[in-house]
Amino acid sequence: MSIFKKIFAAFYRIYFYLIIALATIILFPFLIISILKRSWHPFFFKVARLWSVIIIYGMGCYPVIKREVLYEKGKSYMFVANHTSMTDIMLMFYATKNPFVFVGKKELAKIPLFGYIYKRTCILVDRGNTKSRVEAFRRAEKRLSEGLSVCIYPEGGVPDDLSIVLDEFKDGAFRLSIEHQIPIAPMTFHDNKKRFPYSFFKGGPGKMRVKVHKLIPTAGLTLENRKELKKETREIILNELLKPTV
Repeated sequence: MSIFKKIFAAFYRIYFYLIIALATIILFPFLIISILKRSWHPFFFKVARLWSVIIIYGMGCYPVIKREVLYEKGKSYMFVANHTSMTDIMLMFYATKNPFVFVGKKELAKIPLFGYIYKRTCILVDRGNTKSRVEAFRRAEKRLSEGLSVCIYPEGGVPDDLSIVLDEFKDGAFRLSIEHQIPIAPMTFHDNKKRFPYSFFKGGPGKMRVKVHKLIPTAGLTLENRKELKKETREIILNELLKPTV
């Protein structure tokens, strides 16, 4: 990579955080009001989608979404996708209108302004702490019982090795979906690793492709089926990632 591309990528990364700060400041009054009551989460979700639009387009990116299914209003789903970038958060908000709650790593709660909203609206988990994982699972169950959807990135984090196309999946999302008999709603994010990877000297504006796959039903499944369900979901996303670029 040339020195000029590295310099551009570094400035682009700084600009990304400035856009997040700007979008959060602009919408801060609405975000604060929306988190005063947990029952107002659908209102928060609408504001968060607008927040995501400001950031995505402010970065010079444009989403291209291909859908194999339309989600039913008022129905709960388990949203899962590959995880390669911080922009996965914004793109997931953009790609669906069904209010959901993120299960995400607690480290993001340290980001000024954004972190405050994040910890009030998401289920935080320390993936290296068993007690934290169990508590996050219980909180997710409660939110599902309230009629919301849940979003989990089943890789459990972004692999340190950026050459990994799709890491192995954890059980959590599939256990929850079976226990609550809600369908898995898989998505593939093609370009987020290119747009804004976890590498300081890489990234840039452009297209953000999303493939919204057919739902995977869980009706009638038991926890004994979770490994097959996990494997099926991972293969759908992996096969999409491996398709040649057109």
